[in-house]
Amino acid sequence: MSNDNLSVISLVSIGEHPTSRRPRRAEQDARAIELGLKLVGNNLQTLHAGQVSDDPRQQTALRSYLGMGLAEINLLEMPEQADAILVLAEHLKQQNSDIILTGVRAESGESSGMLPYLLAEQLGMAMVTSVTDILSVDEVNKQAEVLQALPRGQRRKLKVDLPFVASVDMAAALPRQSAFGPAMRGQFEATLGGIFADQESPLWQTTDAKKRPKRLKIVKAKTAADRFKAATAKASGGGGKVVHGVEESAQAILDLLVEEGLV
Repeated sequence: MSNDNLSVISLVSIGEHPTSRRPRRAEQDARAIELGLKLVGNNLQTLHAGQVSDDPRQQTALRSYLGMGLAEINLLEMPEQADAILVLAEHLKQQNSDIILTGVRAESGESSGMLPYLLAEQLGMAMVTSVTDILSVDEVNKQAEVLQALPRGQRRKLKVDLPFVASVDMAAALPRQSAFGPAMRGQFEATLGGIFADQESPLWQTTDAKKRPKRLKIVKAKTAADRFKAATAKASGGGGKVVHGVEESAQAILDLLVEEGLV
């Protein structure tokens, strides 16, 4: 599928290996590029916002995106304490893009996953999360049909009006390997972004994310045998279900609160 008149921009960041902490291409951003190449081929635009570091490892990480077949990556330079949302929004407002692709969350930095939502709010665009594929684009009616990932491996088709921001899920197609030759031949086009100071982040205290502990099930056993059986029993996963609509969601929350004895 190729749409020559479609304007697609993919935002990329410098990833981080979960074990070695070395810079690498971000897995979700690479999937977003793979999706963009499927849509518009060589017409895909790629944008990275941040400081242009002299660290060769970071440059290698960015060049790994070029190795996927890109001719260039646009580098939007900004100060270290700048607000990336406002810098990106100011730049993208001048591009008139139809589709902006991002990962669900970055692998380094704040990693809050809020960037696509806040960016869509700044640009006045629709936001679609956990996209695995863009099935078709109707340029006449300005609509696109996307495939969205749901829990437990389910998928849902949605129709979205252009323009929109889409965050690409790990369930999307695997990105192609990065070739050394194209990575070295690709170019960086650096431009200076706007200066928007981030007044809040310097006051934050950041720590590594940790998995939340599982809640212990309250055992109402009367005998020692029952207590021993409950303590040694293997924990089983919950059933879970997908709910639709405000009323059904509210009822599911109320049922859970009643079941836990909070209401």
